[in-house]
Amino acid sequence: MLSRTADHLFWMSRYTERAENTARMLDVNYQTSLLPQSAAVAQVGWEGLLIISELMPSYTAKYGQAITPRNVIDFMVRDEANPSSIYTCLKAARENARAVRGALTTEFWETQNQTWLELNRMVKSKNFERDPSEFFEWVKFRSHLSRGVAIGTMLQDEAFHFYRMGTFLERADNTARLLDVKFHAVHSDFFGAASELDQEYDFYHWSAILRCVSGFEVYRKVYRDVITPERVAELLILRADMPRSLAASLNEVVNNLAVVSNEHSAETLRRAGKLKADLQYARIDEILSTGLHAFLTQFLDRVNELGGRISQDFLVPSH
Repeated sequence: MLSRTADHLFWMSRYTERAENTARMLDVNYQTSLLPQSAAVAQVGWEGLLIISELMPSYTAKYGQAITPRNVIDFMVRDEANPSSIYTCLKAARENARAVRGALTTEFWETQNQTWLELNRMVKSKNFERDPSEFFEWVKFRSHLSRGVAIGTMLQDEAFHFYRMGTFLERADNTARLLDVKFHAVHSDFFGAASELDQEYDFYHWSAILRCVSGFEVYRKVYRDVITPERVAELLILRADMPRSLAASLNEVVNNLAVVSNEHSAETLRRAGKLKADLQYARIDEILSTGLHAFLTQFLDRVNELGGRISQDFLVPSH
């Protein structure tokens, strides 16, 4: 398979997944901002979203120090200068899809192209401003549709596996960033020492994290108990049966990487397998005792290194 084709497919899936992740976080922040809460608590949520995406400097350069829901939504939805905005991501996904049109099924290409055309129309007409939640649900639906059409129509050859690898590398990165920033927002890696303010909005805080990754109902099914930070961390890090967990994402990365591996990628596969094994045999009490932030920072470094090695082994910079 041509490395340029693999590169386009890899990044097409990453951009689509990134757009969905951005929509998820925006939707939860928007819904949470409608609840009774202090201005300071609401501010933490919007700041966290910018921090997760590493966009605080870019935002403040454009809007100044005032972080308002309207400005953050505008910046994260339709700002063409923001590389993580929904508009920019879906535009890049469509451009990558067009570059490898011959490697895609007709249904898959039409799904990607239609998503971009509809998005362009909605952004230009500012329809999303009337009901942001409806727009965010649309973005998530189009991402789900894209993955479903890919699974249902594509030949499961190398092209398919590079597409899947990109999806799950991006998902692992996002879930780790979300956990790191949101857990840091309660000002403690030692979960027994919550302040009165933390206790006030604990339920909404942890529920918001779970809803960001469609994990609220899953949590209730698995634990059947009150929401605690330790169990949220366990669900989103170690539970391989939770679709957006770190463990589930790494399982998919390793499985797809193993299929396309060659004589040059043995070390990359070994490192991916080691990261998968570390998650498979870890215990949440050990992770929390050594510090969640340190664990997630190291995980993100290893995932980014893995993405770099995959690019070096298989891809060329063309996205």
